[in-house]
Amino acid sequence: MAGIVIIGSQWGDEGKGKITDLLTKEADTVVRFQGGNNAGHTIVVGDEVFKLHLIPSGVIYEKKCMISSGVVLDPRVLIQEIQQLEASGKKIDLVIDPLTHIILPYHNVLDGAQESYRSKSTKKIGTTKRGIGPCYADKVSRTGIRFIDLLNPKRFEELLTFNYTLKSAILTQVYQQELTPSLAETLETYNQLADQLRPYLGDVSGMVHKDVKDKTVLFEGAQGTFLDISYGNYPYVTSSNTISGGIFVNVGIPPMSLKVIGVVKAYTTRVGGGPFPTELENEMGEQIRQNGQEFGTTTGRPRRCGWLDLVMLKYAHRLNGFTELALTKLDVLSGLESLEVAVAYELDGKRVDFPLTAEQLEKCTPVLKTFEGFEMAQEISTYDDLPEKAQTYLQFIENYLEVPIGWVSYGPKRSETLRIEKVSVA
Repeated sequence: MAGIVIIGSQWGDEGKGKITDLLTKEADTVVRFQGGNNAGHTIVVGDEVFKLHLIPSGVIYEKKCMISSGVVLDPRVLIQEIQQLEASGKKIDLVIDPLTHIILPYHNVLDGAQESYRSKSTKKIGTTKRGIGPCYADKVSRTGIRFIDLLNPKRFEELLTFNYTLKSAILTQVYQQELTPSLAETLETYNQLADQLRPYLGDVSGMVHKDVKDKTVLFEGAQGTFLDISYGNYPYVTSSNTISGGIFVNVGIPPMSLKVIGVVKAYTTRVGGGPFPTELENEMGEQIRQNGQEFGTTTGRPRRCGWLDLVMLKYAHRLNGFTELALTKLDVLSGLESLEVAVAYELDGKRVDFPLTAEQLEKCTPVLKTFEGFEMAQEISTYDDLPEKAQTYLQFIENYLEVPIGWVSYGPKRSETLRIEKVSVA
């Protein structure tokens, strides 16, 4: 009946979890299609706060949730999430694709070792050290261990023994670092995890292929467009395809028409290294960080903050084909005397489109348009309750991107969200 995808339009942390949570109510199935536990979604339901890293946000509504083969899965983290959700009274209906690749302890060790080594000769990428990149690397180099392998004790021991020998040699000879925990400890731990996760095995590709014909399937991603391994600000990217087109190969379904909702924060943030044209390295940036509580769900790291960048969003729209926007954290800008938006880039004195390399982006100067600030009302129930100057800000975004804003979030709670049924784009 419908396939809907939630895509981060910036560098992640746009509020995808909240929008997914709101749309899940009408969905039958929610599918996580890429990434790993290097990202997190925070969902506020009443007085409860749920921080999810692997299980799709649909679990809050107790909908059927699926983890596709495009995800890299850390069983240790997943079990913790399951236990925490069950302790809060949530019923978990979860399916894990047999072809999903598994994160193992040596992936975490390699992740940290490579980042330290990299910092000696170049800038750090800012990895979370959750083992995501090394696990994807193993997948591509055909040495990875999949969920179906984990569930076969003999096969798992053979693959794990091979990888431990290989990774140990790399760590000791290249990084002068020992591999811990031991092979025997890892084998014992992961065999126990396999027994706990065995009931969740299922053909996600086949199920989604069937469901999308007569049900509503919601596809949930992690990170954001500009962390895409192919089209992001390489090398300051994640290790998977975060854009809408990645759904088809990661889930295992043929190309089809999707409703693509681009989640846009009312300003811009990013975590880790890499160029950031509208970054505010001053008191204003710190004010936005504190007002918006811009600290990573997974790592707690402070996020870099800056003005909204419409140049990068225009490029994100080109890559993803947004049919609608969901704008979040509008309330964070409340009370500012004025605010700015990037409407163009200049490189060596000339106007340029969004550059394809991080080196070029680093040299770009944003052309900024200034807007008058606004003060949010105490109670908001309709679009007309928003301050007139806030409406001007939203309408400019719509017109520049030529995509309607269908959702406006002005606080962390479910109730602090407006659904805009009719929006006009000039």
